[in-house]
Amino acid sequence: MNSQVKDIQYRKFCTYGFLKNLRFFDAFLILFLMDKGMTYTQIGILYATREIITNLFEIPSGLIADIYGRKKSLAAALFIFVLSFLIFWLSLNFWLYLFGFLIFGIADAFRSGSHKGMMMDYLKLNNWSNYKSEYYGHTRSWSQRGSAISALLAGLLVFIDGNYQNIFVYSIIPYAINFVLILSYPSEIDRSEKKKKRNSFRDSVKALFCVLKQKSVLKLVSTSAFHTAYLKALKDYIQAIMLGLALLLPGINDIQVDRQNGIIIGILYFIIYLLTAYASQYSSNILKKAPTNLTKKTLLLGLFFGLICGIFFIYEIWVWAFVSFTLIFIIENIRKPILTAFVADQVPNEILTSVYSAQSQLRTLFSAIIAFTFGVFADIWGIGFSLVIVSGIMIILSISMSFNRKVYNKETAN
Repeated sequence: MNSQVKDIQYRKFCTYGFLKNLRFFDAFLILFLMDKGMTYTQIGILYATREIITNLFEIPSGLIADIYGRKKSLAAALFIFVLSFLIFWLSLNFWLYLFGFLIFGIADAFRSGSHKGMMMDYLKLNNWSNYKSEYYGHTRSWSQRGSAISALLAGLLVFIDGNYQNIFVYSIIPYAINFVLILSYPSEIDRSEKKKKRNSFRDSVKALFCVLKQKSVLKLVSTSAFHTAYLKALKDYIQAIMLGLALLLPGINDIQVDRQNGIIIGILYFIIYLLTAYASQYSSNILKKAPTNLTKKTLLLGLFFGLICGIFFIYEIWVWAFVSFTLIFIIENIRKPILTAFVADQVPNEILTSVYSAQSQLRTLFSAIIAFTFGVFADIWGIGFSLVIVSGIMIILSISMSFNRKVYNKETAN
């Protein structure tokens, strides 16, 4: 990527992504909830609630950001995130945690799409649109580096404190810094159009659905959402695999359990997110060498690794279960920059945030269904069998939809 492109705003985009992913509780959320006495079904309900609330607010929040300003929308999201962190820190029962997840879901809706929309507008304003895939891949790699450092610091914090509770408070600090950073973004990218008269809400809705009627755009949006939803719903269950790996390590059994888990999980997450950072950064290079139907093939590959991971989990082959799950993370971070650029190529900039929000809405809908289903199955048959069943169903659905599209195309051609 041209060095001229890496200006001050590029560094701000990277810094935002880095700080956004300094959510220290992410590496321990499932363990934290289990430590509070939650069943897998209750955890599934919490995750599904978050996704449903995000789903309800996705398109309205995207349209509000496009019409009234993306900076305001994103700053509000960061403030609401901080409120949710405080609720998690203070909560004592399932219903308070449910409220915390609800607040978190609203914040996620206002966050999604806004930053990508500003980034794509910035590239367009500077005539750098041909760098979309590389640019987003590079900035996303800093998000993954943030996740890596977050996991390592979180592990250290848990080791020092001996519990998971306080990491929610520590997560407020990077979000407060990000709040100030977002307000420093240039006003030219706050809205997608420099017009005195704003588009009406109804006009924006109409334009959005006209774009989503295009089969090529809808296919890209839904394909991207399917894999992202799968990983988002299940990614925290890798913590159970990490606990299995912890049992294989000698010489640490005399350490308090939570402290021991903190160090091991922090290091393992650090390794995962370093790998995903490189996957994001070099995804554009992979695209140049990739075969046709990259989106469909990588979708099936990610789901296949989930199924394999479930089998390894059942037989307690922890190392290969961990490797399989890590490959799902890597595939997602190869796919996301590529598909984000593909969507930007086919959508008018004035409603780009809205389309990204529509993509997020599909993702959250899928994720809510997957999270709840997985939680129920995990309570009945265990995490391993649940992984096999959910991954298998999604592979069948993906192949079925692909087959039906081919049949339809053949029939219409005749």
